[in-house]
Amino acid sequence: MRIITGKYKGRHFDIPRTFKARPTTDFAKENIFNVLNGYIDLEGKDALDLFSGTGSITLELLSRGCERVTSVELDRDHHRFICECVNKLQGNHQSQSPILNCQLIRGDVLRFVKSCKVQYDLIFADPPYAMKELPEIPNLILDRQLLKPEGLLVFEHGKQNDFSQHPRFVEHRQYGSVNFSLFR
Repeated sequence: MRIITGKYKGRHFDIPRTFKARPTTDFAKENIFNVLNGYIDLEGKDALDLFSGTGSITLELLSRGCERVTSVELDRDHHRFICECVNKLQGNHQSQSPILNCQLIRGDVLRFVKSCKVQYDLIFADPPYAMKELPEIPNLILDRQLLKPEGLLVFEHGKQNDFSQHPRFVEHRQYGSVNFSLFR
């Protein structure tokens, strides 16, 4: 896994082979972040990474200048790996404030969303494609008003899901087998 661009561009992290998570491919990640550049300047923004998995998106958000990043991951080993990656970045760049403003939460994403009282400029959600609650997650996030007024939700999902009729849907992007739906 590598960080595509920003202050930590090119940093690599070896994902343990035992991990169940499928990190967003570099190709898909690079392309969706290029799309995001047209919607939002990440510098100084608050971001939420739900179903963080390997932490690839969290690290990318930190590298691209987000002021605060909250990462939520249930799996103990995945959470520990994300913490190790953030600590490695912090160890090499102790004066960089975005690392100090990274909240790494080990917990259930649906419970977190239901109890969250904070609003974010960007929310990135990448649930397991087979998760039975997947179709309801955009509504759960949007109905809880977790997005700031000009905020953006990036929702990664499989090809079997179509959110184009959702009232807050903005656009869909597909990169190989990876699908992203954007909501405002």
